[in-house]
Amino acid sequence: MGRKTAILIPVLVLGIALDQLTKFLVVQYLALGARIQVIQGFFNLVHVRNRGAAFSLLSNLSSDFAWLFFATTTTLVLLVVGYMWWRLPERDWPAALGFSLIMAGALGNMIDRLRLGEVIDFLDFYLGRHHWPAFNVADSLVCLGVGVLILALLTEGKEEDVSHPV
Repeated sequence: MGRKTAILIPVLVLGIALDQLTKFLVVQYLALGARIQVIQGFFNLVHVRNRGAAFSLLSNLSSDFAWLFFATTTTLVLLVVGYMWWRLPERDWPAALGFSLIMAGALGNMIDRLRLGEVIDFLDFYLGRHHWPAFNVADSLVCLGVGVLILALLTEGKEEDVSHPV
């Protein structure tokens, strides 16, 4: 098994498992619309559903069209990201990690969309009147993956190449 695959498989399994487990726990222990204050003025656990994309964009689409639209776009994203992962050299483990995190997050939310027609969100951060839309572990995995990819791009080629001393 190559280095990329050794990164991909555990990230997919653990990422999807953590995402689905946390959503299961939210559904079991928090009524829809409920809120538990964790850190006053900063963080709540909530139980909300999102039929739309990130930040509830496109949430006003009809149920059937939304399901088809998000299933299709998520599949296309997974195909493109999977292809980019596949094309990576084995030594490029930071980018492999970033792509793997993105795929795990996309699959976690896709499972919700296919099963429920919507996504379960529960992490609710705010500061005073400034409020960030609720999100979930899958969303966090996608954002973390993008961050890892940006960091990998910014540091690419910066490693000291000892084979070509100046």
